Amino acid sequence: MTIALRYAAYSDVGCLREGNEDSAYAGPYLLAVADGMGGHAGGEIASAIAVSTLRALDDDVPTTEEMVDSLQQAVENANSTLAQRVKDEPRLENMGTTLTAMLWSGARVAMIHVGDSRAYLLRGEEFAQITHDHTLVQTLVDEGKITEEEVATHPQRSLLLRALDGRSQVDPDVSISEARVGDRYLLCSDGLSGVVSTDTIRQTLESEPHPDAAARRLIDLANRGGGPDNITAVVADVIDTATDPGGPTQEAAVVGAADQRREPVMTPDTPAGRAQGLNRSSGDTAEMERIPVDGDARRPRDPEPEPERRTRRWWPMILTFLVIVAAIAAAGFYFGSQYLSNQYFIGPSEDGSTVAVYQGLDTDIAGYSLAEQIQNTDIPLDGLPQTQRNAVDSTIPLDDRQDAEGRIAELRRTADECAADPESCGLSAGSGPGDRQQQNGESPGSGQNGGSAANAVGGDTVETTTGGE
Repeated sequence: MTIALRYAAYSDVGCLREGNEDSAYAGPYLLAVADGMGGHAGGEIASAIAVSTLRALDDDVPTTEEMVDSLQQAVENANSTLAQRVKDEPRLENMGTTLTAMLWSGARVAMIHVGDSRAYLLRGEEFAQITHDHTLVQTLVDEGKITEEEVATHPQRSLLLRALDGRSQVDPDVSISEARVGDRYLLCSDGLSGVVSTDTIRQTLESEPHPDAAARRLIDLANRGGGPDNITAVVADVIDTATDPGGPTQEAAVVGAADQRREPVMTPDTPAGRAQGLNRSSGDTAEMERIPVDGDARRPRDPEPEPERRTRRWWPMILTFLVIVAAIAAAGFYFGSQYLSNQYFIGPSEDGSTVAVYQGLDTDIAGYSLAEQIQNTDIPLDGLPQTQRNAVDSTIPLDDRQDAEGRIAELRRTADECAADPESCGLSAGSGPGDRQQQNGESPGSGQNGGSAANAVGGDTVETTTGGE
């Protein structure tokens, strides 16, 4: 029996974030997910460095005996690279990343984990989370100080106790286990596990026959739940190549920030590495200007007399300056117009009752709006769940018109589902277009309506709970 993997990896920016700070990799022998943090490009740099450092293990697979050591060394290298990057660019001092990775050698699986990204295993009728969150609230749960139900409303629920940040020594969880044919693994960021319930994750993994469909479905569910964070999912099935007709996946997949950035690995601190660094920097030495000398005297030549200054006419310079300014202004107007024509976002319609698509930027300059409503979808804001109403109110940036059509289709499906079953979306049975209730008065889920809803955004973790009294 020859064990191999059939896998798929996807990453989505979500509904509220402007950029994707998640990174993931899936290859024949390595699966990895990293959730960056730090903002100002720091998070995407950190996660890309972590994944870029580990992916070398998929090209040079260690033996079964060396798997754990190889994983630990790769993680330490990634942490050192982060430290060097912060030293070179102090503005990145607060960046860091989670990391959950699995390395395969036959049926043996070595796993390394730090942070609150997760790994799950579906084996027959059994389904379990096989990583332990390195968060403050999980520690409080372990110690019996709070319950699982209190995690969602705890003010410090997003506080990580361990991460790769280049400032402290790495202390990951490391384990080794035996895989079985038929196992299905899921690695994901908390943008998925913090929004989609464990039961729904299990049902999706059980019902979708192919890893590709399962990963896509999980990301779609997280976006339908509001998509408050970046969402990343890697799904892998363990197969027997001798009996499975589909065969294993051959091509590696790199998604998220790691696909957009190609972060170099830090030069090792060895004599060869230091020599390589010196060779790269040798061109930085400036040469002094050579002093001219007379042939026999070997002394500096006397300076030539300065020519008399001419009386200058300034008008040609002024004219040239005005022409340059006019050319720059014209170029700025042209490229600015081109840029605005390629920008789209979703927001409330002009009367505030429905969802609309806009072209341009959601901002004003001197009272002049840089956006124009180009489509009123007639999707009622009242008919969407609270998280998606908030996302539309805050505006949802889009890549292009095609992306707009896809997002609108998703919102329309959600509105139709909510119209068919309002209570499943946190809406009262009588709610409908034009009946939108105020959050601080009679909002669905408030105490007056017999239910409760808590939506919190803090750091990289969002929890949403709904329940009756």
